[in-house]
Amino acid sequence: MSFLPLWIAALSFADSLGQEPRPHGRPVLPAPEEIAQLPPDGGPRFNRLVFEKSPYLLQHAANPVDWWPWGEAALERAREEDKPVFLSIGYATCHWCHVMEHESFEDPDVARVLNAGFLCIKVDREERPDVDHLYMSATQALTGSGGWPLTLILFPDGRPFFAATYIPKEPRFGRPGLVDLLGRVRELWTSDREALAEDARRITDHLAKSSPGVPSELPGRAAIDAASRQLAQSYDAAHGGFGNAPKFPVPHQLLLLFQQAERTGDARAREMALETLAAMRRGGIWDHVGYGFHRYSTDREWRVPHFEKMLYDQALLAMAYVAGWQVSGRAELRRTAEQVFEYALRELREPGGAFASAEDADSEGEEGRFYTWTVEELRAALGEERSKLAERVFGVTREGHLEGRSVLHLAAAPEELAKTLGLEPADLAQRVEAIRARLFAAREARPRPLKDDKVLADWNGLMIAALARAAAAFDSPEHARAAERAADFVLAQLADERGRLKKRWREGQAGLPGTLEDHAFLAWGLLELYQATFDPRWLERARQLADAMVAHFHDAERGGFYLTADDGAKLILRAKDSYDGALPSGNSAAALALLQLARITGEPRYDDLAAGTLKAFAGDLAAAPASRTFMLLGLDFALGPSFEVVIAGDPSALDTQALLRTARASYRPAPVLLLRPPGDAPITTLAPWTEPHAPLDGLAAAYVCRDFACRAPTTSPEDLAASLSPRLPAK
Repeated sequence: MSFLPLWIAALSFADSLGQEPRPHGRPVLPAPEEIAQLPPDGGPRFNRLVFEKSPYLLQHAANPVDWWPWGEAALERAREEDKPVFLSIGYATCHWCHVMEHESFEDPDVARVLNAGFLCIKVDREERPDVDHLYMSATQALTGSGGWPLTLILFPDGRPFFAATYIPKEPRFGRPGLVDLLGRVRELWTSDREALAEDARRITDHLAKSSPGVPSELPGRAAIDAASRQLAQSYDAAHGGFGNAPKFPVPHQLLLLFQQAERTGDARAREMALETLAAMRRGGIWDHVGYGFHRYSTDREWRVPHFEKMLYDQALLAMAYVAGWQVSGRAELRRTAEQVFEYALRELREPGGAFASAEDADSEGEEGRFYTWTVEELRAALGEERSKLAERVFGVTREGHLEGRSVLHLAAAPEELAKTLGLEPADLAQRVEAIRARLFAAREARPRPLKDDKVLADWNGLMIAALARAAAAFDSPEHARAAERAADFVLAQLADERGRLKKRWREGQAGLPGTLEDHAFLAWGLLELYQATFDPRWLERARQLADAMVAHFHDAERGGFYLTADDGAKLILRAKDSYDGALPSGNSAAALALLQLARITGEPRYDDLAAGTLKAFAGDLAAAPASRTFMLLGLDFALGPSFEVVIAGDPSALDTQALLRTARASYRPAPVLLLRPPGDAPITTLAPWTEPHAPLDGLAAAYVCRDFACRAPTTSPEDLAASLSPRLPAK
């Protein structure tokens, strides 16, 4: 739908194709003591963004555009000067954000037009997901699509009347360039502002009506079955994944398929998820030299990626590979998860133990330059003989995939490659690892892509959850320690004594109000960390975060949670969301965390809050279940069968450890796992229902409750395994 005349129709991402990538990075900024002496507007060399901490905002601090950060001060200035607001939203590792900056925001002529006629605001979508969600929703309502950079024009009260993504500086493909468009908007602002106000009213009304309405009954398992069918219909049997190019990894879709397979015995759901994991690992979306996953694939084959690396992708994909290993026992899947963590710990972990947000796609002015290879570069790094093997294994050709440069990918499955080359699989693996090590050393000499080093509470919550799941599944203390270090840092630097969170930490400073995602993701991560380590402090802090989330974000009238707190800065709409895209929605994570917390603590109020959240979005789950697969993980938990498992025994004793290994051995939907040590243990205060649980006849015992009914305790790992079947009763 569109509320605007055709001449001002939003420009799509496709308009940017064919543009030359540009060098980018942070401008050279003064030392902190010099910045402190600058005038409030940044002075002649800088704008107001020079005082910010966001790497994305700092990239624009030396633009001739008079940028303001988002806030009431900027909107008030727009009202005083009677100017429309030019709003630009992006993030530090966004390739086309850099293109638009170089084309337009670094251009003095464009800057003069913007500064004269508009109040210009820059937003880092990762710091302000609430602002991004609101105006992305407006853009999608107007254009049917979205993406970054996001470009809107607003009334000074925040109501949008124009929305687009990338806009070229000059006219292209019959559509206006940025300067022409700005001139037309100023003309209407002066001559026909009422028409713009009517557009803004209709957009705002549409956004309000699209917010979840009256809650319905708790959805049934039919929603989960429907999501599985939708995924099966879009499954790419030739290459794995879902849909056509561009192809995005959505790990929670795979987790849902694993849960469906475990619940129903659906072999196809299992194989779709496993083959997708294998295909991504073979493809160029996987960094075969330094490990970790790129953002998405531009083609159907997972071969040529968009090269940025996001922390949340590493966390969620690692979780999916851990689950895939638990389901199948395939060593490659476990190895991939471990290598994702190796990458994250090597490149993204900050000195305090928390994780930075992302690495850029670009270096040396080109997207993918750091990651791609020519035949000559391979031969210089490897020598003639090894290079010939590398070219065959990794599909390197003189033509390449990007102007003569090749993206490394496995040309076939490792077993097929070994057979074709006349080698034993183990021999080939050894040779390829030697090649990888040499290429890694050679690549380290290249200029690295920009790292967005801000620490976000929500994304760190996801990585804590992923590391904790790996620690439990792999019996891996090092992954548990990494998760604990990150949790300690985030809680020390971003949480207050009431459980309220700040959004971001960078260069020694925490800032910006925490959103729903921060509280929900971190609470969930800490619950997973408790179940990996059984340290009760993680359970205590998770409960504190959940209580703060309920107190300040919960919609008591209709259920579910708002994205922004009740005491935060007001936007034109206090939104709620259930869409699970690359990142799960805050409501989806909140529902799952509350369900886990209810079963761990035994407090029904958390169950009630989770059920209210699922009911609030029942219409969304019915209308588009495959777009809400993380929320369906919570629904699966609520519908059951669910399990509460208490292992009572000395944590260091072999019999206790044997029961714990059994409880963690397989991928089981909807379990919670607690450890009840002997004596007056802290867990009995946090989960009083565990107080009477004790060993039997001097042996560690497992107490299993399934769907609110408890079974007789057992000391046998075999009996414990038999009691944990997640299968649904036969119809």
